[in-house]
Amino acid sequence: QVQLVESGGGLAQAGGSLRLSCAVSGRTFSAYYMGWFRQAPGLVREFVAAITWSGGSTVYADPVKGRFPVSRDNDKNTVYLQMNNQTPAHTANYSCAARLTTRDPIVRSWNEMETDYWGQGTQIPASS
Repeated sequence: QVQLVESGGGLAQAGGSLRLSCAVSGRTFSAYYMGWFRQAPGLVREFVAAITWSGGSTVYADPVKGRFPVSRDNDKNTVYLQMNNQTPAHTANYSCAARLTTRDPIVRSWNEMETDYWGQGTQIPASS
């Protein structure tokens, strides 16, 4: 079993920044690609970004390229999503996800059915 716990949610202030964290516990951290998904109200959950154990390879959904860098700290077993230059379009529930590296030789975007473990999610509501 792998446990994923997100933190860092808050209001999506126009032009502001937030950093989401995902603390990982359980099985070997290095055995998983780590990713982030989001689900906006009324829409399906979609892939945002993913990263390899070494941090040397990342992949992003087109809407967040150059805006939401993903990183990881293996000493802390934590993955991060830095959300920069926010807009109301970023309002969603953001979830951390883990996918076994044995399922793919390289990191790529994946869909929710291909995820092995999920966090409980953290909400990024729009500011009023």
